[in-house]
Amino acid sequence: MITANSRILLLILCCVSTFSFAQQDEPEAFYLANEGVMVTDGDTKILFDPLFPDSYGQYLLVPEAIKAALFAGEAPFVDVDAIFVSHYHGDHFSPDEVLALMKAQPQIQLYAPAQAVIAMRTEATAEEAMVFERVNSVSLEYKDTPVTLNMQNLLVEAVRIPHSGWPTGRLDVENIVWRVTINDGTTVLHMGDADPNDVHFASDAAYWNRNTPNMAFPPYWFFSSNSGRQILQDRIKAGSSVGIHVPYTIPSDPIRRPRELRGADIFTQSGETRTIR
Repeated sequence: MITANSRILLLILCCVSTFSFAQQDEPEAFYLANEGVMVTDGDTKILFDPLFPDSYGQYLLVPEAIKAALFAGEAPFVDVDAIFVSHYHGDHFSPDEVLALMKAQPQIQLYAPAQAVIAMRTEATAEEAMVFERVNSVSLEYKDTPVTLNMQNLLVEAVRIPHSGWPTGRLDVENIVWRVTINDGTTVLHMGDADPNDVHFASDAAYWNRNTPNMAFPPYWFFSSNSGRQILQDRIKAGSSVGIHVPYTIPSDPIRRPRELRGADIFTQSGETRTIR
């Protein structure tokens, strides 16, 4: 049910987004919640980890008003081109909701790790089988060569970087780091729950040097450790980085944050935007 507060939020977001997209030609990142981000470049729109059911008591959920606009294809989610899923965890991916969105928006292509696609097939009804004609499954083991896929207006690159907790935990999770170039110009990097150990990145330095992102979206713990900051600086080399997966207990006001996050740019509120240069 959409509450009065949700309606107010939706009205504000629609007004802000309509003004933003109408007034500027620069690419933009729009924050949904947790690791959910929409990137817009001209008429091309892509979503990362937009639908998930679990907050685990510490992460923002996507507001109902934003969900309603997404499913209806209303501003700022008009004509979304593609969705990218980092991995199959409840704070990143909802098989049934993504299925429903794919049915509601027949132009959307989905890029997801095999574990997430298998979960969707388990949930799907016979009438939903046609959805999988637009599903692009990626199956990568740790240290596999990155893969490249092409879609109209998109160059899609994928590499498996272990989930945080390596080398003792979550080793079976297919965490995919997506590097997407839009309209041959804007490149963004969504890192999912990547582990901040340089051993994962040093082994394929040529891959990281080949296409430098305009903006990266690392989980916030990359700003909290020396190794994570070094990876962002020496491997990723993005024009800018905006932290995601930020617990809602971390405030928007930098001075009230833990010391190691005070100088970091992080998303903390649904509806925030950043210009991508």
